[in-house]
Amino acid sequence: WFDIVPRLCRCLDVCVLVLFSMAGPTYFCFFLRERALRSMSSVRQMDHLERTLSNFRQNALYPAQVCGIVDESETVKRLRIAVHPDFSFKAGQWVDFFIPGVETVGGFSMCSSPGLLQREGVVELAVKYTKHPPAHWIHSACTVGSRVAMRVGGDFFFNPAPSDPSVDLLLVAGGVGINPLYSILLHTSGLLHLNHASGGRDYKIGSAHLFYSAKNTQELLFKSSIIEACREFPDKLSCDLHVTQQSADVESHLQPFVSRGRITEEELRSHVDPQRTLCYLCGPRPMIEAISSSLLDFGLPKTRILFEKWW
Repeated sequence: WFDIVPRLCRCLDVCVLVLFSMAGPTYFCFFLRERALRSMSSVRQMDHLERTLSNFRQNALYPAQVCGIVDESETVKRLRIAVHPDFSFKAGQWVDFFIPGVETVGGFSMCSSPGLLQREGVVELAVKYTKHPPAHWIHSACTVGSRVAMRVGGDFFFNPAPSDPSVDLLLVAGGVGINPLYSILLHTSGLLHLNHASGGRDYKIGSAHLFYSAKNTQELLFKSSIIEACREFPDKLSCDLHVTQQSADVESHLQPFVSRGRITEEELRSHVDPQRTLCYLCGPRPMIEAISSSLLDFGLPKTRILFEKWW
């Protein structure tokens, strides 16, 4: 069906083109102008599907229902979504997000862990407000009970087998790029719990450090949960949270974890071991390009620098 619809649309365009050309040059020019505008609009609307065309996707499209909505910040809503029993994903992956009545397909990374899905049958998405139709729908029309459909995709994930060699994770997030990395951090915390419960028979993580930069502390999503996880496993998990446009004083309970200004090369270098570090990046393009370049300069192999391209 998804292959047939575009072909039908192209056939209709050809028929309309013939009719308008027969009607005279004025109507023909009008058609070309409208067709060009529609084409430009479709490029903007289809960016997620176009951008991820070469990425892995599951075949199954699953029905889902929104069962909770909270304001994660002034600009970000967090959805809790009940999914089909067969739905599965790996920490760091995203979903194609299909909304009834909205032509544009959204693309959002899960911000919850596979463990939450196993325990409660739900996944969570944190979506920043934009005028892009799927995000706009989430902020303006989505309610508890809204039905959607989702399909999992993405090659950016952390899913070690128990026998895999131990690594030290370096997670670097900018803005809402925290979503897949928060999922990975939660999964890492879950692996630490499993390894403890099994007496060391499950996957043994080395360590995980998160660098996370946002405009201000209000936009540092999940900060309380991140800090809580680091306090639970102080010898394994750690974080440095950065704010770049904070005018007010940083809240006292956040001060040990929050710094003003951007992530520095010196900070990055202190968490890089070319033999052990596996780095995941997600955020604005300039940030990813700058940090990737620095990591390469530090001797980290390119194969150990993974990033999600949302541009």
